Amino acid sequence: MKLDTRALRYLASEDWNVLTAVERASKDHEIVPTQLIERFSRVKGGVSGVHKSISALAKVGLIARVKEAKYDGYRLTYGGLDYLAMHAYSTRKEIYSVGSRIGVGKESDIMMVADHKGVQKVLKIHRLGRISFRSVKTNRDYLRNRQSGSWMYLSRLAAMKEFAFMKALREEDFPVPEPIAQSRHTVLMSFVDAFLLRTINSVPDPASLYSDLIDLILRLAKHGLIHGDFNEFNILIKEERSVTTSDSGEEDESIALVPIVIDFPQMISMDHQNAEMYFDRDVNCIKRFFERKFGFVGTQPGPFFKDAKKTVGRDNVRRLDAAAEASGFTKKMARDLEKAIREQEAAKEKGDEQYSDEDEDGSEEGEEGWRE
Repeated sequence: MKLDTRALRYLASEDWNVLTAVERASKDHEIVPTQLIERFSRVKGGVSGVHKSISALAKVGLIARVKEAKYDGYRLTYGGLDYLAMHAYSTRKEIYSVGSRIGVGKESDIMMVADHKGVQKVLKIHRLGRISFRSVKTNRDYLRNRQSGSWMYLSRLAAMKEFAFMKALREEDFPVPEPIAQSRHTVLMSFVDAFLLRTINSVPDPASLYSDLIDLILRLAKHGLIHGDFNEFNILIKEERSVTTSDSGEEDESIALVPIVIDFPQMISMDHQNAEMYFDRDVNCIKRFFERKFGFVGTQPGPFFKDAKKTVGRDNVRRLDAAAEASGFTKKMARDLEKAIREQEAAKEKGDEQYSDEDEDGSEEGEEGWRE
């Protein structure tokens, strides 16, 4: 579903209280009983005030009444979770206005936003339920005690992981967007004025760019990490212009292509049991793309996982896999999210029909990557 903020300014404080109550109760109930909403909400006017807010929220699609349920209740929609996240950013004055959607992925939306000073930022909205919701409803074993609200849980984990790894990478001067804030299933980051690698048809020096990307894979490995989806859809190319002046006074302008890495929910440790497979996949994705798009083939074999593994932690570099875990993204969270992502990938490879690119409201979203 698309982010629609038209009703955002019209919600009263009572409406926000009721919406927050539905979210709170969704941790234990897929369909939140109306009586529980009444109990959790602190609304002036008592029960009648709660029902007035419920009606207002349902009218704009932030909560939905479930037909044929065993009891009277409502579920939180993606729109409702979007509004709760936007309300948090707005309260902290991190987002003032919302612009157009600049990217659509299988499991996320990328929105252009701005703060009170007009500074442009990027809001990534994770939507793991977009193409896995039907499977999540029938394969809940990996959620253990979280039998309800699975799409909220998984989307929140994806956002938490992305923010934690982006922050750790940024602190080590990796070329990634600046992480600004995280709320629920969303991540707010700096806007990078760059081109998606897959949209670029030619570069002046393919060998140099190829070398930079392979070096990034190896540098990540040295810090204990594998991106896991290092390809043309998750690499931005930024043009950095510089001007030099010769002894004769003539100015010469040069352009350097700087890769910026995005999208981190699938990132894993070099100690992962399948680390070699994912490392090799990242390397081969870059090799295949450069051969297909630019006609460039590297002269050196590899790099190979066994060699990269020997460099982990060398020269006293910081292990970023451990740093992300220390920030609050626990091993259990990593296991839950990883299993959901891997099961989804496996089902897609088998052509499982339940993994169709449809939103929960029935609209179709299938384009990967960032739009220009």
